[in-house]
Amino acid sequence: MRLAGDPDEKGKLVPRSNNTVRLELALLSHLFTVAIKEWGLGLPFNPVAQIRRPAPGAGRNRRLTPAENKRLLAAVDAYSNPMFSWIVRIALETGMRLSEISGLRLHQVDMEKRVVRLDITKNSSPRTVPLTKAATAAFQAAIENPVRPTETDLVFFGEPGQDGVRRPYLFDKAWTDAKKAAGLTDFRFHDLRHEAVSRLVEAGLSDQEVAAISGHKSMQMLK
Repeated sequence: MRLAGDPDEKGKLVPRSNNTVRLELALLSHLFTVAIKEWGLGLPFNPVAQIRRPAPGAGRNRRLTPAENKRLLAAVDAYSNPMFSWIVRIALETGMRLSEISGLRLHQVDMEKRVVRLDITKNSSPRTVPLTKAATAAFQAAIENPVRPTETDLVFFGEPGQDGVRRPYLFDKAWTDAKKAAGLTDFRFHDLRHEAVSRLVEAGLSDQEVAAISGHKSMQMLK
């Protein structure tokens, strides 16, 4: 039923992807494991373990052509707030996730050693990301941003909320507009990470070196 999906406004079922249902089952399975082992729930086994998981879907393999790369960078550079351009360039150069970039604090960026130290990551494993010349230049510009407020240590900061606190810079509309201007409607922000990792491999780094930079825990995930 989950794979079949939910009906749209016309009553037609919109199917879910295999990976979505696999993630849902993994969440339920983890819930039962914790409940049995740590909460003493009176079950002899994890019932989700008896369910056959859908086959994993094919991995996404969207690469940027040189022409697309040029158009995308031109589009982000044309945006009024330069933080948008810096973030996109950093993602393309380092392979860091959007959540890792947007939450960066000034003390995590070591310009002298040209590295970024990530304390909180998706897989909970801290890592150090080396910076290319282009990434270093983007971070230098971000740190020296002339409109940087003194009350926040976020590298990429937004406007104050109703509580007066500045949170990470958000650019959903800017990204949508930039993709449209560059003719890349099928391109996602996360594809920048895939592009960056692919370029590291093509540059001659070993799988182990690339995994250490990107934070992939297994060679299968890196592939």
